[in-house]
Amino acid sequence: MSETSRTTPPRPLDVEALFPEVVAYRRETVRLHPRPGNPGVLDSSVGGPLLWPAGEPWPHCEDDHPRTGYAPPRGHGLLPMVPVVQLYAPDVPELPFPKGTDLLQMLWCPFDHEHGHVPRPELYWRDSGLVEEELTAPPRPEGACEDYLPDPCVVHPERVTEYPNWDLPETVYEALEERFDTVEEETGWSYWSHLSVADGIKVGGYPTWTQDPYWPDCLGCGRRMEHLLTVNSAEFDGESWRSWVPVEDIPAAGTVIDLPYEARRPVQRPPGLMLGDMGGMYVFECRACPDRPYAYHSDCS
Repeated sequence: MSETSRTTPPRPLDVEALFPEVVAYRRETVRLHPRPGNPGVLDSSVGGPLLWPAGEPWPHCEDDHPRTGYAPPRGHGLLPMVPVVQLYAPDVPELPFPKGTDLLQMLWCPFDHEHGHVPRPELYWRDSGLVEEELTAPPRPEGACEDYLPDPCVVHPERVTEYPNWDLPETVYEALEERFDTVEEETGWSYWSHLSVADGIKVGGYPTWTQDPYWPDCLGCGRRMEHLLTVNSAEFDGESWRSWVPVEDIPAAGTVIDLPYEARRPVQRPPGLMLGDMGGMYVFECRACPDRPYAYHSDCS
């Protein structure tokens, strides 16, 4: 983790005073704020190297892949997965690490899959203290989609309060809809874009849906799974940047970003990912089952 912090500005309006009905649904998320860097295997990172035991096989994908412009080599060869997120417990203690573990690693296959035409992720929990010898040269796939290969980034974990938007219960939304519109007309601040759910790569909180919510149920126990991790294409969009860009990334203290949209891309998409049309991947897990099964869903504009 980099020592340089990233700080989300305070919400421009008092959400709980204006919309007290949402207080009961408040959640905390950890925005990771990945920024280009040179993380090591002992660092939390996005797209960085993983602390992987030398004696443990590197994950490969055996799935069929749709024919795309980024098609993998012909046949059903084993395709190496690539690192996406590595998180150590001291950096994100809010993560419900299984007993005896202190490290979460997520990799994915950087080719389109039938499930939503997105990468397919795999999760690994491990005890970092048991890794005596690390794998120094993991394999890399050939012909992978560049949009699915995250650039190495250090992270800057930050705790932020969120309020649901798409996940608001229908009765609450109906009670607030007119008030949402009135506040936006009077102040210029949108509950949906500026006050509710944070964009970017984050842990916990609410998924940043761009379409209707989809919460998977555990195939083992039937319970609705918990949101574990979101990997978004961007840390903000053409509207949400007004309140979600960290103060350290604003060009001049006390001013707002007035650069053309494309010129903000280094801050907007630091890991260089693009999932569909500015979409996101949402990873869920069941914490009631001992084997911690997980599922994922993706959507885009």
